[in-house]
Amino acid sequence: MQKMTYLLLFMLISNFCTQEETLQPAPSPPAYTSYFTGDQADVTTQPQGGVCLMSGGGEDDEAMRWFLRRSGGGDVVVLRASGSDGYNDYMYKDLGVSVNSVETIVFKNAKAAKDAYVLKQIAGAEAIWFAGGDQWNYVQYWRGTAVDSIINQNIAKKKIVVGGLSAGMAILGTPYFAAQLGSITSEEALKNPTSDTISVQNQSFLTIPFLQNVITDTHYANRNRQGRHVAFLAKAYSKFGTAVRGIACDEHAAICMDETGKATVYGSFPRNNEYAYFIQINCELKENTPEIYQTSKPLHWLRDSSALKVYQIKAEPGGRHFFDLNDWKTGSGGEWKHWYVVNGVWKAAEGTEPTCR
Repeated sequence: MQKMTYLLLFMLISNFCTQEETLQPAPSPPAYTSYFTGDQADVTTQPQGGVCLMSGGGEDDEAMRWFLRRSGGGDVVVLRASGSDGYNDYMYKDLGVSVNSVETIVFKNAKAAKDAYVLKQIAGAEAIWFAGGDQWNYVQYWRGTAVDSIINQNIAKKKIVVGGLSAGMAILGTPYFAAQLGSITSEEALKNPTSDTISVQNQSFLTIPFLQNVITDTHYANRNRQGRHVAFLAKAYSKFGTAVRGIACDEHAAICMDETGKATVYGSFPRNNEYAYFIQINCELKENTPEIYQTSKPLHWLRDSSALKVYQIKAEPGGRHFFDLNDWKTGSGGEWKHWYVVNGVWKAAEGTEPTCR
């Protein structure tokens, strides 16, 4: 009987220990995934700087070649928070521009922003491309970390070229629509322009020449986003007291800005009849703030039907047309429009070139 009691006790203890071993926490999943194509040896080239903006309907090959050439044949790093290696072969061999390597780093969470390998690869890049996805992931993973610090330092000192598509374009200006509470339509934004869902933020993030005091938007006329972009500008003006400008692209349009501030527009007209847009609050008006910007009331920003001046350029092959971001009025191949909002309804009319800055 005593032996049986000892045996039962031994079995219980053994079973408990086995359960304890089974209940040990599993190792943490990796914070990122890397996909590497090309030469593993780091090279040092002389990048030319600049930034490439793409809306999100697909990459424009000409604009992407512009981006790759400005890396000086160096190392390209693609940063994203979803997806996989779709850019690697496209950038490395499909476009016919020689680069040393293309590496895609997919962030699984914010921990990757502290990883020594990730930071080393970003620091060694001559070109950084921000893929599409959810821009709030990008903001919460990278803002205020070593990631944005290294990128900003390399933009300023190393003159790396940067670019982004869709969500990747949305984060390149300051202020930026962070999409912290999700996306918003033009109808929703114009109906209640003070809504928290319009998460226009200006906390220090990416510092890119010619995109300070500029808020970008993407998938533009295709998703009727002109109205919400105007609401972004109204909210930025109200929150930060600055007459913020806007840059936007239709679905298959791209804008490539060089180190001098010349913004060249690329596209696929006549296959796609699309535009790039350069938007500014009308500096000619003595009073140019919205007439009605109040909680739960539709935005009303009329100002003699000329609240905003917009230069829109048809996105054609060859990069034949441009806009000068130094004076915000010199351009080629475009036309001036006036945009305004009447009781929550966005409207456009023929416009004139601004006579002031």
